[in-house]
Amino acid sequence: MKKIALVIPVLNAKKWADAFVDSFKNQTLKPQKVVIIDSQSSDNSLNTFGKIATDIYSIKKEEFNHGLTRNFILQKLTNFDIVVFMTQDAILASPYSLENLTKHFEDESVGAVYGRQLPRKNAHPIEAHARIFNYPDKSQIKTKEDIKTLGIKTVFGSNSFAGYNIKHLIEVGGFPKTILSEDTYAFAKLILSGYKIIYDKDATVYHSHYLSIREEFKRYFDTGVFHAKNPWIMDIFGKAQDEGKKFVKSELSYLWNTQKTLIPQALLRTISKYLAFKIGTKEAYLPIFIKKKLSMHKNFWQS
Repeated sequence: MKKIALVIPVLNAKKWADAFVDSFKNQTLKPQKVVIIDSQSSDNSLNTFGKIATDIYSIKKEEFNHGLTRNFILQKLTNFDIVVFMTQDAILASPYSLENLTKHFEDESVGAVYGRQLPRKNAHPIEAHARIFNYPDKSQIKTKEDIKTLGIKTVFGSNSFAGYNIKHLIEVGGFPKTILSEDTYAFAKLILSGYKIIYDKDATVYHSHYLSIREEFKRYFDTGVFHAKNPWIMDIFGKAQDEGKKFVKSELSYLWNTQKTLIPQALLRTISKYLAFKIGTKEAYLPIFIKKKLSMHKNFWQS
């Protein structure tokens, strides 16, 4: 039997803690280890997550990094076979979610598996469409041979609910320091090393966000920064803008059929996201204080 560890970074997660723990307790498969990484929570959410934890690590809020923090834990799991990463607000939607995600690792050629993110209940239409577009009702196996047809989508995935073969992940270098998108980085390394990435539509979580235009701008600025610091990803897999065009067409069609009044807002968001991404790709020319103002993850710029 494969040894499985679940890792969850936590910061003031009281809003989701009870639902997360309840959904975990209903799982048909339970990991042998559950690691909580707490970034100085002040809302007692750690008490709730502690009910399912086997290990708790406390770090300073400013020390958290999407890549390095996960990699720190990864190095402590070398006697395990599979690591599943989740975020505190991803609520397991089926009792079989963890079982469906991890069953694929019986095949040693699988590097990573990511699950399907469903819109949270009463999700805003713009929020719901993002999940419908990116997480369709069809499972998929992606390999190096798919780069020509899938482009950047070959390495799409999310550590909000994703599992990795630990040996393979360490072999390709694990997670580096990143402003975000550590999952994209790892997926790209795994694909280029000849491993499969699987999307399982039946490994489901409820996970979606309705960001303000300002918040979305900051996130896309950071996405641009990520690609500026890792230009090899778009060089090999194609430009993110190409996938963005498909998204916009899909979103406009979706809103036309559901809520036409939101189309102007969607167009404004598209312009904002595009500008933010382009500015992010030019981050090398910006002073630090400007980067901090534009960024969602300001701690990245501390050193």
